[in-house]
Amino acid sequence: MLSERQIQILESAKRSGRVLVDEMASRFEVSVQTIRKDLNELCDARMLMRVHGGAILSSGVENVGYDARRVIAADEKAAIGRAVADLIPNQASLFINIGTTTEAVAHQLLRHSGLMVITNNINVAAAMRPYPEVEVVIAGGVVRRSDGGIVGEAAVDFIRQFKVDFAVIGASAIDMDGSLLDFDYREVRVAQAIIGNARHVILAADSSKFERSAPVRIGHLDQVQTFVTDQAPPAIRAICEAAEVRLVEARPEDVARGSAAPSDAAA
Repeated sequence: MLSERQIQILESAKRSGRVLVDEMASRFEVSVQTIRKDLNELCDARMLMRVHGGAILSSGVENVGYDARRVIAADEKAAIGRAVADLIPNQASLFINIGTTTEAVAHQLLRHSGLMVITNNINVAAAMRPYPEVEVVIAGGVVRRSDGGIVGEAAVDFIRQFKVDFAVIGASAIDMDGSLLDFDYREVRVAQAIIGNARHVILAADSSKFERSAPVRIGHLDQVQTFVTDQAPPAIRAICEAAEVRLVEARPEDVARGSAAPSDAAA
């Protein structure tokens, strides 16, 4: 369990890419030893990585733990989930792949009727299973212990049996050249099959993904039709405009104010 201070430290790391011990001690009016202890616990949980004088958001060749990813940018993911759900009509068929943001979408889709959801995400299947208006189809394959994702060639072959209206996909990192990146090549193979077998692909990813890196390429931003995020940097806006990708920005404050819908961002 994270303390409120640790959650705020994580959010600071998400916004700026790193946190410094002295700055955090001043901000929270505690000793540097207390902040170091917080950072050590967050690093032990693979949420942050220690560097001289502080810590950075974890990235590289191994993803942050699934429960930790639920905490990072939780409000942004909830807003994105609501915005994506608003794009999907009743009576639609769709893929939902692995990820905490796609799981947030699934929770928002529970208000829909007549959905057929094909997923390789056990968390999504568990959340949607009790609802009679949603038919859940789950892929077969290897269950990854770290996050309940179903991966491997059996999952790829299963996905290829379908041609659906929508795909909701996530990414662990998004490069400024538009590359969509992840950590597990087995998961990437499933994601690529999902992209290739949907009529309309929606990428759902919060802005912390622009500050991270991952080693395996899923594809490119120009392969999706709609990108829903909380805030896109100028380089990503330019790519979306050039590739005619609809860019939707869904901010937590808009949801809190009860705004009817997120805005299409002007490039």
